[in-house]
Amino acid sequence: MRRDTFLKSLAALAAAGALPNAAWAAANIKMMIPANPGGGWDGTGRALGDALRDAGVASSVTYENKGGAAGAIGLAQFFNASKGDPNALMVMGAVMLGGIITGKPPVSITQVTPVARLTTEYNVFVLPADSPLKTMKDVVEQLKKDPGSVKWGGGSRGATEHIAAAQIAQAVGVPAAKINYVPFRGGGEAVAAILGGNVTIGGSGYSEFQPYIESGKMRAIAVTSDKRLDGINVPTLKEQGIDVVIGNWRGVYGAAGITPAQRDALVAMVVKATQSKSWAESVKKNNWTPALLTGKAFEEFVDRDFSSLRATMVRAGMV
Repeated sequence: MRRDTFLKSLAALAAAGALPNAAWAAANIKMMIPANPGGGWDGTGRALGDALRDAGVASSVTYENKGGAAGAIGLAQFFNASKGDPNALMVMGAVMLGGIITGKPPVSITQVTPVARLTTEYNVFVLPADSPLKTMKDVVEQLKKDPGSVKWGGGSRGATEHIAAAQIAQAVGVPAAKINYVPFRGGGEAVAAILGGNVTIGGSGYSEFQPYIESGKMRAIAVTSDKRLDGINVPTLKEQGIDVVIGNWRGVYGAAGITPAQRDALVAMVVKATQSKSWAESVKKNNWTPALLTGKAFEEFVDRDFSSLRATMVRAGMV
């Protein structure tokens, strides 16, 4: 049997749940996380790695963090170093698309191989506990008085929290081009800036801020979902009269130059991982919304989201 035919057979069996775990025993996954430690991509990549091992489809997972430029630096390294490697994965998501639109890096997401969308996470906006501002209404009032005095902290330029800040400004009658957005290369840097009072308001996925919200070091004032998140008593922007809803999805890509059969095998491994107890625990712990989408359907979704995101950013004056 040809190797490609064999791999396709394994992939089909794994997707159907009929493949013994031992068939994947030789898989040593190399996970590129194109962000600094402590952020949403880092958490997603490591949770997926744990799930791959828990599901028995990988014997080991190694990680490499390479932050900067909304993931473009890590993307370039992944593209150049992993060509043809069927065991290489890279975490990515909506933030990377925004960074590609604004930064126009030499390597684009279309040069690597789409595998799966995993989750959607809505942004939460927070204030430092000792901030004189207490609510989103306070932030909006200050924004209307002096847009530049409100420093919005978050991920790289083009991140969903950047777009959300621009949409909030537009919704309350402030030109989006006037917002003062301070980008950070990773969640850890953003957290430090918020806690240190170096930005007025911070935005990111709830999981990144959860420990600080629960400890009282940050005050959560709004979420970007269309309804309140389960178990989290934080009002939506819509509840507060600001008609903005935006989600931040995350997924994984494979290396450039792998065969269709190798891609199918990676898809099957990831699907198997998302069925594991470890993954279910991570989803619950981090308040992620499961959003599994694989293969061609995922590729088409990325194309649509890229076009939609670019149109939004053009209207907001970000491109």
